[in-house]
Amino acid sequence: MSLRSLAAELLPAALQGLSRAPVVTTEPGAEASSFAALADKLGYLSKGELRQVREAYKFADAAHLGQFRHSGQPYITHPIAVAGLCADWKLDAQAIMAALMHDTVEDCGVSKVELIEKFGAATADLVDGLTKLDKLSFTTREENQAESFRKMLLAMARDVRVILVKLADRLHNMRTMQAMAPNKRTRIARETLDIYAPIAHRLGLNQTYRELQELSFEFMAPWRHAALSKAVKRARGSRRDIVERVQADVEKAFAQHKLKVHLSGREKTVYSIYRKMREKHAGFTQVNDIFGFRIVVPGLLDCYQALGVLHQLYKPVPGRFKDYIAIPKANGYQSLHTTLVSPLGTAVEFQVRTEAMHAVAEKGIAAHWLYKSSGKGSDKESATPDVQRLSAMWLQSLVDIQDETRDAVEFLEHVKIDLYPDAVYVFTPKSRILALPRGATPVDFAYAIHSDVGDHMVAAKVNDEPVALRTELRSGDVVEIITAPGARPNPGWLSLVKTGRARSKIRHYLKNMEAEESQALGEKMLAQALRAEGLPMPAADPSDEAAASLWQQLTRWSGNRTRADLLVDIGLGRKIAVIVAKRMAHFMGERGIRPDAVMLTLGRYGQDDSVPTQGMVFVDGSEGASIQLASCCRPIPGDQIVGYLGRGEGLLVHTAECPVGKRLFERDSERWMPVEWADELDRAFETQLDVLVRNGKGVLAEVASRISKAEADIIHLDMDADAPEETVELRLLVSVRDRVHLAEVLRAVRRSAGVQRVARHKPGPA
Repeated sequence: MSLRSLAAELLPAALQGLSRAPVVTTEPGAEASSFAALADKLGYLSKGELRQVREAYKFADAAHLGQFRHSGQPYITHPIAVAGLCADWKLDAQAIMAALMHDTVEDCGVSKVELIEKFGAATADLVDGLTKLDKLSFTTREENQAESFRKMLLAMARDVRVILVKLADRLHNMRTMQAMAPNKRTRIARETLDIYAPIAHRLGLNQTYRELQELSFEFMAPWRHAALSKAVKRARGSRRDIVERVQADVEKAFAQHKLKVHLSGREKTVYSIYRKMREKHAGFTQVNDIFGFRIVVPGLLDCYQALGVLHQLYKPVPGRFKDYIAIPKANGYQSLHTTLVSPLGTAVEFQVRTEAMHAVAEKGIAAHWLYKSSGKGSDKESATPDVQRLSAMWLQSLVDIQDETRDAVEFLEHVKIDLYPDAVYVFTPKSRILALPRGATPVDFAYAIHSDVGDHMVAAKVNDEPVALRTELRSGDVVEIITAPGARPNPGWLSLVKTGRARSKIRHYLKNMEAEESQALGEKMLAQALRAEGLPMPAADPSDEAAASLWQQLTRWSGNRTRADLLVDIGLGRKIAVIVAKRMAHFMGERGIRPDAVMLTLGRYGQDDSVPTQGMVFVDGSEGASIQLASCCRPIPGDQIVGYLGRGEGLLVHTAECPVGKRLFERDSERWMPVEWADELDRAFETQLDVLVRNGKGVLAEVASRISKAEADIIHLDMDADAPEETVELRLLVSVRDRVHLAEVLRAVRRSAGVQRVARHKPGPA
């Protein structure tokens, strides 16, 4: 830490005990951090609202009395500055009051109830949404940070003013962060660049977005920022003649066409130049569009007329025209972008938009309050409804993700995916436009339409052509989703999707499916273990007080919250059914319930089919997360099978002679249980064939033909890359109904002239 930073932190605290008025350093923006300056910005509020804001200021001032910032300024200067930024957006009185009191709950011990009593529930809810979760304990900084983001974003989904105040808070903190320690500055700057700047961009707050990026870059890489700033300053001087000539030409052209426009120069930020240099692996001199022009016109049709004037004046660069008016960006941004070649051969970018579009481009969703307060909401060209609708869609998606994601870090991961939407624009068959991140697949598209469409998706068509589900969508594609009632999400889809919404929906479905299957399996296993103790399974009916008390006692012993949680743990192998059954028998014995001799005999030694089937686990091909077939021996119907209850993995089914299974049995015998094939099977099963063939033309085709004629499918084929010239060993994964069908396939393959040997693959010693 530098001496200056150390002094800035220690001096105010030392002087606090000597004098009520501490020595302060000059903080950027401090001149505007007084209530008088704030009141000057609040002329759009009524007298009653201004009186409420003044009361909130007095409350915050009293709450923060004696607190100081790192710079030495009284702490109250920060809430006033945040409220001033909100006033620039013309936010309403409740938001201004929340901005003034946003740190009172976190730093001053003020309760939400007290805020409700003094300022109303709406203002208190805004403050609560802005409050970090310091009172909760978390295992890591990342978890703490993620939980804070979750609360903020969900509050924001209920009321977008929360994030507007939060962004104003972060912007002022970034402007005044020089007094902090360097490591803290770097951490906060990285967090701002990763989360807050993208949120500002997602909500269309481009002016705030650019400033947050610029300040973050300055604190994270001060040397690079300084070097690029000097280069931009030099370029500004050397290109002044070009800019002045282009501006004069453009103004003259519009005057000749009698089109009223407001022309202003535009310069890329240092961070955007740096990012472009990195993306294109280019030097500073190779970045051509550092300077550009923005043209604001009265109406929508004037935009296209102005574009025609520009294209008549200078030649456009092919492929550099973008119409964001016809197809707005995901955050509601609308403009025409075109790049023209100036008389001196340099590329110059122009942006053409209406006044309403310009307000949305700079203020995003905050333009809603600007237009409401200024009476411009009647402007027919206003894009404000679009930005409100698009922002509302994104905010609703946060609520959807929250519904399926209880882990805070996972929630933040999903949200960050959606914060970087380098968008493509695709169409539904009914010509509705959807914006998706670049690299999105038909699975993302399906979940963007509705979760039920995604959950029951089986195939997709793009531009009337069937495509694989991993196909990346391109702008202009027309996508059609084909569904089936019995279909369900595939775990493999998690590697295909790009949107947080699709990822959270798939994970939520798979978790629910796993829990349901594991609970059913756990119930069967516990019933079987209790029968071995000569006892019946207690009823699950809550109205049966004796059984409910017994289950409550058992779950308290096991550490589970509910009966269902205990059964899920048994089904996943986290708890052993035999041990749980013995504890249950002990509790039942305390209540005077004794083992039944007949049931005890049948449970252990009986051959009566009617009893074992109640607890026997049957494999029918519909198994999912809770029951899986071992990949080492790949059992098929007709094989003798056994089940191994892995720890947290569910039931893994091996063949009785599998060496891997035998080794597991020797090591962990209490985790084994009998399983059988069901009488009716739902699908075919995979097994591996090892085929030794002579190396020659058409041999592989002949083998494949024989397998196909035997009504089996080849799922996968593998062979050695460095096989001898005379013979080649093929490893075929084929799909068969049972052992009888496998025998037919083996006979068919043996009849092929090029086959020397064929056999079902057997796993080697474990």
